[in-house]
Amino acid sequence: MEARDIIFSIVMVVSTFVLTYEWLSRFHANYSNALIILSAVVLVGSLAAMILSVDMRLRKIDQKLEDKERSTRISIQSVEDNMEKRMDDVMNRMDEAAETFNRRTYR
Repeated sequence: MEARDIIFSIVMVVSTFVLTYEWLSRFHANYSNALIILSAVVLVGSLAAMILSVDMRLRKIDQKLEDKERSTRISIQSVEDNMEKRMDDVMNRMDEAAETFNRRTYR
């Protein structure tokens, strides 16, 4: 979680407080219900916490995917190296067999 995420969450909560207070005082002359203001602040605070939670989960999933991709890449490289060694062995045997066959043919 970065500092800017926390700052944006705080700005969301403060702006909700100001917006709700001003909105209620505009429609009702000197009447602003603290419960309405508090509930709006709690609602936006919960929303900010939920967004930060989802962001953290997505980062964890992204990290897991990167780890799996890295391990898959290493596994593929290992299989590729093994196959290359085996192919070289088979090619050497084939060359030796072809040489032996050619020697027998020319005798």
